[in-house]
Amino acid sequence: MTEPRDPVTTVAHRSWAEVRWRQFRRAPRPVVRAVMASLSVAIVLAVLYVAYDVALSRGASLPGGDLRTLAITIYIVLVLVIGTVVTYLVVPQPTGSGTVSRRNGWSAALGFFAAVPIAYLVMVVAVQIIRPILG
Repeated sequence: MTEPRDPVTTVAHRSWAEVRWRQFRRAPRPVVRAVMASLSVAIVLAVLYVAYDVALSRGASLPGGDLRTLAITIYIVLVLVIGTVVTYLVVPQPTGSGTVSRRNGWSAALGFFAAVPIAYLVMVVAVQIIRPILG
């Protein structure tokens, strides 16, 4: 039989920052995997975009001319698609005591919704911080 709780005991309330820091340190593995999948793809593609942008700004004559808008569109589509597919492949649905891993659309949705802000944030860092450093 369980003992009744002490009515005098109170729960310590944490500040907003303490709660967010704890959530950051103890993020669920599927979320970390989704973010890392999208982040790795976004960084690789952003490096390629910055190299293309620097080459154009230094006077390189590339086939097709200046296609930076198309390059950013392709970047966004690739980050969303690859981030979604990789997350679908690496985040299985919880199965309880079974050993068979199952996947469904929720894993893909997690990857897609993780990829949307990551694609934007990585491109902002690449264009607004890294690109000016490179001249």
